[in-house]
Amino acid sequence: MAAPTTAPLFPGPRQHSDFVPPATRSIGWVPLCLLMVSIFTTASSGALFMRNFRLGQPPLATEGDLFPLHWIWNHPATLASGWSFSLALLGILLAHEAGHYVLCRRHGILASWPYVLPAPTLSGTAGAVIRIRSHIPSRRALIEVGIAGPIAGYVVALGTTLLGLLLSRPTDAGTLPALAQFHWPWTIALLDRILVAWVPGVPVLNHLLPHPILIASWVGFFVTSLNLIPAGQLDGGHILYAVSPRWHRRLTWVVPILLLGMGVVLWTGWVLWGVILLLPAMRHPHVPYFPRLPGKYRWFWVLAIALLLLTLLPAPFAGVSGIDLFR
Repeated sequence: MAAPTTAPLFPGPRQHSDFVPPATRSIGWVPLCLLMVSIFTTASSGALFMRNFRLGQPPLATEGDLFPLHWIWNHPATLASGWSFSLALLGILLAHEAGHYVLCRRHGILASWPYVLPAPTLSGTAGAVIRIRSHIPSRRALIEVGIAGPIAGYVVALGTTLLGLLLSRPTDAGTLPALAQFHWPWTIALLDRILVAWVPGVPVLNHLLPHPILIASWVGFFVTSLNLIPAGQLDGGHILYAVSPRWHRRLTWVVPILLLGMGVVLWTGWVLWGVILLLPAMRHPHVPYFPRLPGKYRWFWVLAIALLLLTLLPAPFAGVSGIDLFR
C-alpha cells in the first residue's frame, strides 16, 4: 500500500561538476504526470466509497468493490464524487513528503520532488516517495529528515480524521455485512471517544458508517505506520540508524522475520513487507558517525515509537491472515 519514503540515499558517487543546487531544480514532468494519474485513481476509489456511503452500505460491501478502476469505467459520471477522498489522502501523502523535502533543503541535501505512485489498489495509490540524490552530511540531518515526514503527515491526518468523524453517520439497522471489516488505529479511536463525549450526534466507532474522508485518514495513518517500521531505509530505519547504527543492523534482520510471522497470523500483506526489507536495495548506506548526535535529538526516537503505536494496524482487516487463507 505504501512505499519507503526515500529511495536509496546513495544512488552512486557524484562529481562536483554534476551537482545541481536544490534552488535551480524545476518540477519535472514525471512527478507531475504521476500526480495527475494518482488524482484519477484515488478519485475513482473515492467515488466508489461515496456511492456505498450514500446507499448506507459499508465501504467494501461486495466483491465488485475490490476493483475501483473497473467500476469507474462503467460509471464515469460518478468520478467527481470522489474528490473529497482524493483530496484528503493526497493531502496527507504530500504533507509527509513535504516534511522530508523541507528538511532536506534546510540541510543542503539534494532531493527530488515527491513522486505520488498510482496503483490499482483500494486506495488508488501505492504511496509517495522522494529521491535523495546527495550525501546525508550527519546523523542529526538524517534524524531530522526522517522524522519530519511522519510528523507532517500525522498532523494533516488528525485534521482529516476529525472532519471524517463529523461527516460519518451511525450504521443503519439494515446495513449489509461488510466484505472486509476495518480495524481502527488508536488515534482514530481516541479522537472518536473525544468527539462522542463533546459533540452530540457523533456515532461510536463500532457503530459508524465511515465517510470517505475518514477512510482516507485510515489509509494515511496506515502509510505512516508502515514508514515508521524501524528497519532498512524506511523513515523508522533512518531514525534508528541516526540514534544507533548498531541497533539498526540488528533490527534490520529481526524485523523482517517478525513481519513474516505477522503475515501468517495477522495480515498477509506483512509477508510482502518482510520480503521488501530483506532486499539488498533496502540496506542503509553509511552516514558519518561524527559529529555525535546531540542528546536532545534522541527524543525523536521516542516520538517515532509513539507515532508508530498510535498509527499501527497489526491486522488492518479482519480475517485476512495467512491462516485464514487455508480455512
